[in-house]
Amino acid sequence: MKRKAPGPDWAGWLRRWDEQQQSFNADRERRFSAMFDVAEATVGKRFRALDLGSGPGSLSLRLLRRFPRARSVAVDYDPVSLEVGERALGTLGGRLKWVDANLGRPGWSDRLPPGRYDAVLSTTALHWLGPTPLRRLYRDLHSRLRKGGVFLDGDHLPWGPEHRHLSHVAESVRTIRFKGASVDSEWEAWRKWWAAAERVPELKPFFREREVRRAEHPKHEDVSLEVHCQALHRAGFREVSVVWQDLENRILFATR
Repeated sequence: MKRKAPGPDWAGWLRRWDEQQQSFNADRERRFSAMFDVAEATVGKRFRALDLGSGPGSLSLRLLRRFPRARSVAVDYDPVSLEVGERALGTLGGRLKWVDANLGRPGWSDRLPPGRYDAVLSTTALHWLGPTPLRRLYRDLHSRLRKGGVFLDGDHLPWGPEHRHLSHVAESVRTIRFKGASVDSEWEAWRKWWAAAERVPELKPFFREREVRRAEHPKHEDVSLEVHCQALHRAGFREVSVVWQDLENRILFATR
């Protein structure tokens, strides 16, 4: 009797995801830890979290490992990364839920499990949103966070045009750290991960759906730190400030 070929190593695909992400953000794990330190200092060790732009769940996995009594809802709109995450992690004993929703679009938060959340965390995701969906996202988050709940965004949050010199300094430091490599070459590991994943038969229908959804997205635009801060204030958040940074790699904090 012919043996059935083994399925994909989903945990391996998640590990490879983390490796390619680390390749262009050497401080990734340190940023995770700093975010969790702030979360613990503000909402304790037992809380309900939203993981926005979760991808395959790297942030949620680390969060739930550190806080055994926490729960997380991972939200993303990329069907491939959601499938990899669900296959690799499942529900982690009922503590992790997955939601397919287009962040910042009208009605996106209707897809979330009901009730309020204690913390919203995101990493390397919200920079894809333009000003209009970002403002809508922050308004919706304000209504879903409990009073005293916190928002933490670890991402590339650039200085605006009024700080051109600082932007130039940040770019020069990046060139020094990557030994003169171009920005394009930094993304090589990312491109290789997607190219390899596209050859996995089980993921082909999800790649087809991904192509349909990509057509919905507007052109990517960098939104400055100042725009994020203004949008959070206008949404009703308070104590909006950067709590950790390495040049433009920052953690932005706000509380409801």
